[in-house]
Amino acid sequence: MKALNKRTAPKSVAPERIIQFGEGNFLRCFVDWIIYKMNRKTDFNSSVVVVQPIERGMVDWLNGQDCLYHVNLQGRLNGEVVNKLTRIDCISRALNPYTQNQAFMALADQPEIRFVISNTTEAGIAFDPACKLSDAPASSYPGKLTQLLYRRYQTFRGASDKGLIIMPCELIFLNGHHLKECIFKYLELWKDDFGADYQGFKEWFTNYCYVCATLVDRIVPGFPRKDIKAIQEQICYEDNLVVQGEAFHLWVIEKPENMSIDQLKAEFPAEKAGLHVLIAESEKPYHERKVTLLNGPHTVLSPVAYLSGINIVRDACNDPVVGKYIHKVQFEELMQTLNLPMDELQQFAADVLERFNNPYVDHQVTSIMLNSFPKYETRDLPGLKTYLERKGELPQGLVFGLAAIITYYKGGKRADGADIVPNDAPEIMQLLTDLWATGDTQKVAEGVLAAEMIWHEDLNKIPGLTALVKADLDKIQTLGMLEAVKTIL
Repeated sequence: MKALNKRTAPKSVAPERIIQFGEGNFLRCFVDWIIYKMNRKTDFNSSVVVVQPIERGMVDWLNGQDCLYHVNLQGRLNGEVVNKLTRIDCISRALNPYTQNQAFMALADQPEIRFVISNTTEAGIAFDPACKLSDAPASSYPGKLTQLLYRRYQTFRGASDKGLIIMPCELIFLNGHHLKECIFKYLELWKDDFGADYQGFKEWFTNYCYVCATLVDRIVPGFPRKDIKAIQEQICYEDNLVVQGEAFHLWVIEKPENMSIDQLKAEFPAEKAGLHVLIAESEKPYHERKVTLLNGPHTVLSPVAYLSGINIVRDACNDPVVGKYIHKVQFEELMQTLNLPMDELQQFAADVLERFNNPYVDHQVTSIMLNSFPKYETRDLPGLKTYLERKGELPQGLVFGLAAIITYYKGGKRADGADIVPNDAPEIMQLLTDLWATGDTQKVAEGVLAAEMIWHEDLNKIPGLTALVKADLDKIQTLGMLEAVKTIL
């Protein structure tokens, strides 16, 4: 078996036009795969310089393979089972700014650089007032980016065509807006260091840099430990950076205030490459769609499935009873609360079910149930309220899902003898222990719904909710989960 590097495998060469903060599995399986596809199918002709955002990372591993690696996409796509391997060759090199700060800052001097892409985890987009302009480098990601932007401003004397298009992929809503706020905070913090450049640099950043909010969607399990030997035999290379992901992908990029959709599409022609990359006026409706139609069903299907004796999401989808419950929640209830065209919503929901039914991923329902109450509050409660407002009645499936979560937090044993081990904040766990100790489902329902530490309001005030939750709790106690769920189908 051969080592994987540019001497043993072909590697394309293209101008370095993208700086990527982050070298982890997600960016390599999602963004770099998209760049690779764009290079193959359009005239994008760009390579990526990877920058390690924290002091300890894996750029040495990447450079050890000349930044070549394979992406293994698995799952169902348009009804077909997919299991495909692709060698990605669009990363030119990888830098550690903590040991190669001069090389990192010199990226700002390269005229072809046009894009900055990042995934520095949700905690990465944060303002750290301890950062200094003179740090080599600043510890925070927004600090490093501000240093780089200032160097570019100086090098090209504020040229209007040398601004950067910045597309963060961190999993927070309006990530670009948060990143822009952090950069403006550094502009003010380092105002004295910029001196006479301050006003010009601020105007250049405001007018000629383009910060986009984005939504990314692809499940990436990461390094395929159990499959790696078979994969290496198949590709005939000793690739130690293989990354596995699902076949589905979606990237929604909200156009920045100072650039039109057509301009951004021309600069970033992912759509021409046939990729599921949407450049839109606003990320918000797509964020709501994902949270509502993917995360929402996940949150309620998990306790219903688990307490019915089902452990894997795929098996829940294929169960004759629980599968109907999932369909009811998704299509008949949550879908009715969104504001995008119905055909778009139906297609997305069908894609979600296809993803849930991935034959290659044994997604344990218990892994979804960590912190179920806070998840229900953000993912399902808004839909419950909107459904009530629009239809004049409570959505039975969503209310039943809440009762299932409450039952799961009772603990004890499942019918097959498996231990039920809920996991949440200690104060939530204690509340449920105390409520279930009363043996009174009315008190349980009222107590959970009144918990403002979870809901930030008293849900007993929602007309009919307390009575319906109590009724569902009683059904589950007397009939068992599987028989109880049949009563609402």
